[in-house]
Amino acid sequence: MPHFRTNLSVDHKGGGEFDPVTVADRDAEAAIREILSNTHPGHGIVGEEFGETEPDAEFCWIIDPIDGTRGFIMGQPLWGTLIGLTVDGAPMLGMMNQPYTGERFWSGETESFFTRGGDTRTIRVRPCPTLDKAILASTAPELFDTADFERFDALTRAVRMRRFGGDCYNYCLLAMGQIDLVVESGLKSFDIMPLVPIIERAGGVVTTWEGGDPSRGGRIVAAGDRTLHAAAMKILRT
Repeated sequence: MPHFRTNLSVDHKGGGEFDPVTVADRDAEAAIREILSNTHPGHGIVGEEFGETEPDAEFCWIIDPIDGTRGFIMGQPLWGTLIGLTVDGAPMLGMMNQPYTGERFWSGETESFFTRGGDTRTIRVRPCPTLDKAILASTAPELFDTADFERFDALTRAVRMRRFGGDCYNYCLLAMGQIDLVVESGLKSFDIMPLVPIIERAGGVVTTWEGGDPSRGGRIVAAGDRTLHAAAMKILRT
């Protein structure tokens, strides 16, 4: 938080497209890693900024210190800190923390929860079985290559409304019942794994476009309604 809405310097991780990282990303992940190493020394850790430590351990923490760095740089509060726990490679627990708004979305073993201002409540997805009534969100069109964007665009023409921007926040709003579909491409494991338990235990479904395990990243489709998910998949697979 000391870095948010300040004139902090922004580095480029390298490669072609601008891939920003800041001292806030690095310091946040370092702090989380230090705590986990002290409290759970036998656990693995996979983080966006500092790579893998014992990633094949029975218990492994997945960290994205700032999911939505572009929004963070711009001063938008639509970013969050993602922390997830896998057991034997399967998603077990997930959390998205937004310290500026004071919001936390997280999963227990059977339900998902939202905490703000000291109050905690259970959250659930909403029913929306048809595309023509659905609200769809995605982070940015440049996430898609040409072929994927054509499929995505076909899907957006079938829904009631689409909106870009939001990063991890979109998936949490889906779990809360505010959004019906989130569709993206090119995600890494730390972008999505911590969000999977939150979505699923709120009653939603999240897979790859092929219908596979989303926790490794790739092309992702999340829906609050299973019938809606099937309808979206039909278009995305075409």
